[in-house]
Amino acid sequence: MILFAPKEIDSREARTAITPITAKRLVDKGIDVHVEESIGELSNYSDNEYTEVGANLITDRSKALSDADIIFRVRKPPVDEIKKTKSGCIHLSFLDPFNDSELLQLMASQGITSISLEMIPRTTLAQKMDALSSQANITGYTSVIYAAEKLDKVLPMMMTPAGTISPAKFFIIGIGVAGLQAIATAKRLGARVTAFDVRQEALEQAESLGAKALRIDLGEDSKEEGQVYAKELTQEQLEKQREAQAKVCEDSDVVITTAKVFGRRSPILVKSDVIGRMKHGSIIVDLAAETGGNVEGTEIDNEIVTDNGVRIVGLSNFESMAAHHASQVFSANLGSFIEHFWDEDEKKINLNLGDEILAGCVLTNNGKIVHEKFINS
Repeated sequence: MILFAPKEIDSREARTAITPITAKRLVDKGIDVHVEESIGELSNYSDNEYTEVGANLITDRSKALSDADIIFRVRKPPVDEIKKTKSGCIHLSFLDPFNDSELLQLMASQGITSISLEMIPRTTLAQKMDALSSQANITGYTSVIYAAEKLDKVLPMMMTPAGTISPAKFFIIGIGVAGLQAIATAKRLGARVTAFDVRQEALEQAESLGAKALRIDLGEDSKEEGQVYAKELTQEQLEKQREAQAKVCEDSDVVITTAKVFGRRSPILVKSDVIGRMKHGSIIVDLAAETGGNVEGTEIDNEIVTDNGVRIVGLSNFESMAAHHASQVFSANLGSFIEHFWDEDEKKINLNLGDEILAGCVLTNNGKIVHEKFINS
């Protein structure tokens, strides 16, 4: 069985879908691992590291796509490469399924078994495969480091002969995986951190990391039983939330927003009138920029400075700012997926779509769209 990992072609992308460590794990299982030449160049993995663990370097990308039984990628494939992929191939990557129905139709017509990393259930059993969470951890960390570099202040309190320097103030909106990592990182750097989420248990987690929780009575707990993502709020709840947040934003040096509603446009949580009241030189990092943004005026993959000197950062790939470790955990997620479904006797992946994990993340199989959320797309 041949596994091929091509080099990413998006100019924003420095990650690789497979590292030498994961390549060795799969080679040891009897998989013939092929990687495109210089696949790890931007994430600091050399070609020699791959060949030393038994992987094969490939220069003919088109042939490798047509030969592969399994394909690892970070981002979704371009149309011309889907058409080169052989029928029956198992493809694993982020696929953005809610926003790209044409891609699913094409993958189905090509006979590809497509596995969307975004759709892997967030359960205990699937935790080792959860690429969304592993990458969100990196994003939370790098967003704080990025803001600290751009901010014209030091983060910790300093006692100096010339007087006391007050700690920088961070406000984290959305306490998921990225938000928790942002809180932890900012606290380690000495900043004073306030955090908000509609879920009470998330606020308690923030407090356990040393943040001050902003508690807003929205009338009901927005976390339903068994729900992983924050529930979408009513307009009245959103307005109440925004006003309470506005007061914290005015006093903050850095605001980091992480609120994504999976499969929908992100809610606007910081409007222009609030930005207009913020301090000159303060920074807003919008981690929801790819799904429309939480901040009014966010421009994807751009930084803008408002008339009152607030910097709004809408970069879409904070993961690539720590590409080496982002690749390490992403690749480990994919390797764990293969290992979990690997049949040692037959030396192949056992795709039983009745399995809870596969039912959640396999989108196309045997020439058709099979996931219930996208069958009519």
